[in-house]
Amino acid sequence: MKKTYTFVNLADPELAIQWPIPLDQATVSEADLNHPMLADVVPMAPRRTLVTGCNGQLGRAVRALAEERGVAKDFDFCEIDTFDMSDPDAYAQYDWSLYGTVINCGAYTAVDKAETPEGRVIAWKANATGPALLARTCSDHGITLVHVSSDYVFDGTAEVHDEDEPLSPLSVYGQTKAAGDIAVAGCPRHYIMRSSWVIGEGRNFVKTMKGLSDRVADPEDGLEQVTVVDDQLGRLTFTRDMAEAIFHVLGTHAPYGTYDCTGSGTVKSWADIARAVFEAANGNGDRVVPVSTADYYASAEGPVAPRPVHSALDLSKLEAAGFHMPDWEEELGEYIKTL
Repeated sequence: MKKTYTFVNLADPELAIQWPIPLDQATVSEADLNHPMLADVVPMAPRRTLVTGCNGQLGRAVRALAEERGVAKDFDFCEIDTFDMSDPDAYAQYDWSLYGTVINCGAYTAVDKAETPEGRVIAWKANATGPALLARTCSDHGITLVHVSSDYVFDGTAEVHDEDEPLSPLSVYGQTKAAGDIAVAGCPRHYIMRSSWVIGEGRNFVKTMKGLSDRVADPEDGLEQVTVVDDQLGRLTFTRDMAEAIFHVLGTHAPYGTYDCTGSGTVKSWADIARAVFEAANGNGDRVVPVSTADYYASAEGPVAPRPVHSALDLSKLEAAGFHMPDWEEELGEYIKTL
């Protein structure tokens, strides 16, 4: 049987279908009839961000940056007295469907006290159990979890540590932080930001050295010199810079994973940093006397945690993600002016 074909010129304006079809000529379903008009639709609010440990050095910096950028209205801030993340029952107080991000700034950082029976329990709860429960909650609700790590997860044998180095903590504090890192890495959407030698609002090494420099400069005080260890090497991390880095990886949707996040620049000792603070504050840097870690803690009462000799971290992965941490020595000069 012979087939015949009819060819239609779809470009013929006489045959073209009018588009869009006028609403009064369209076939509309019952569901569509009951939908609100687009102009009447209320847009969904952005998912919120929860910041834990908000009263710590980094927590305060994150809050300050959120306020500066005008997004603090979308943030909730909590501390251990309102949300103990190591307590499974505490999680019921939040509607986790509201949150898209959790920034965990909470940690137990008393390195030497963590070596005591009481401190060991607290350190494991805060640094390991809490992050593990937080990671599970974030996994269950599709939440991005930002967690802060430490150079103490390494033994300090390598001069510079990158993100792929196997964990090898020396101290109880380091062990608990390593355990927290492992738990958080199990959350599909996670950023582990690894820091060292953190300086921010609150008690810190630079403020302590500034106070000691002032005392040495006071002829009536009687303090003539200060001993500071010179066999631990690293770089300072200013919390403002770290908060900026956190906002960057979140805002650019950088690949999930671990990022080293410390100040850039020259690797120096604690004694070098102390000398720089003394010199900037009162011109008395020569009053800082370098001493070995072993000699410094020789007369200490109570347990002393072992410290990594090398704490410098490789920043190339964070830089590849588009963020360059400022030089810590330049930041130190500006920070001292604010004290």
